[in-house]
Order: sequence, then C-alpha cells, then structure tokens
Amino acid sequence: MRSVVLLSAGLDSSVGLAWAVEQGEVALALTFDYGQRSAAQEVRHARELALRFGVPHRVVELPFLAEITDTALVNRDAAVPEPRTEALDAPAATQTARAVWVPNRNGVFVNVAGAFAEALGAEQVVAGFNAEEGSTFPDNSVAYVTAADAALTLSTWQGVRLVAPLSGMRKDRIVELALARGIGMGSLWSCYHGGERMCGRCESCRRLRRALEECGRGELWSGETG
Repeated sequence: MRSVVLLSAGLDSSVGLAWAVEQGEVALALTFDYGQRSAAQEVRHARELALRFGVPHRVVELPFLAEITDTALVNRDAAVPEPRTEALDAPAATQTARAVWVPNRNGVFVNVAGAFAEALGAEQVVAGFNAEEGSTFPDNSVAYVTAADAALTLSTWQGVRLVAPLSGMRKDRIVELALARGIGMGSLWSCYHGGERMCGRCESCRRLRRALEECGRGELWSGETG
C-alpha cells in the first residue's frame, strides 16, 4: 500500500509513519507550517524521523491559517493553556481545546495530503488521529475520519482513502507501539511551544507525560518538569 503521511513529529503521527512503512511504500511525509509556535521544532524532528525511516519529506507552508485565527498556537500574546493532568478528560478540556483550535486545520491538512496522494499515485493518507484526543477535538474523532474518508474518495480520481490506524487507541497504548518500534521519546516533539525542550505543562505535553506514567515508563520523559 502506497501512502502519504501527515507527520507533525508528535507521538501519534510518528507511530502513524512507522505503521505506514510497515504497510508498504511511503510516497511522502508532509509537515505543515502555519506559523505555529512549535513549527521549527516540528519540522526539525519530522525531517529526522523521515530520514530515519527512509521516506521523502516535504514542508508545506500555510500562512493563511495564522492570518484567520487568534489561537494561542500562533498568537504569541495569548496564553497557552496549562491544564492539570486530571482535567484532560474532563469537560474543562473542551475549554482548553477552544484556546488552541485552528479553523478546519485537520480538514485542510487531509485535503492537501489527498492532493499529493492523487498526484503521486498513493492509495491512502495516513493520519495519527486517536481516541484520547478524539474525545475532545472533533477533528480527531472516528466520526470525522469516516466523513473525511468518504469525501476524499469522491474528491480524488482514484479514490484516495483516509486511514487513521490509531483511532481506537489511547496514548498509553500508542506509547507502547512507539517503543516497540524503537521510536524514542527524544525523537518526538509533542509540545505546543517551540523552546529548547518540551515544556511539560501544555495539554499536549501533559498527555504524553501521563501516557508514559501509565505505561510505567515515566523516566523516559525528556522535557522540562512542571
């Protein structure tokens, strides 16, 4: 199976890349720069992952996304939420999600990847959408994957599919898959910020840290403490 992979260099997309390599040929790994705080770190880690897995890599710039939103991911004057670990699955998580929401971001990513897939003769777009974030972010949910897959097959001549192999999994299981495939935590960038090290306090960092602790591998956390 020939794939185009969405690769942000976070835990989920990195395991998605490994999965796609196991399934067949990866025609291209795509990383998007839309002016987010973490763009430089995401690009650097994604390039290193693509090189390690021996797949072509491309960065696509989408500056218009930063222009049309005031999200904390691109607005340096807005505070990035730092939720407590125990609040990640609570109703409060919806409020923090709004603060980092980028209009139709995954919809744009999937359709750009679909265009590359059609041009490169790839049968599928692989995304790292998962059950844990799907419960908070609607564009990570199984319902979204199902709908986007149906649309993608109709908007591409050869019927490109959207595949999310992690859609039924929580982060602890995905960590186990990463470690089993030799993906070290230092190879990832799962932080909303773009500092020297992952902050350990934003929602994305909290989810990774919790997953490591639930797996009994908390010592593998490689970011700042907080």
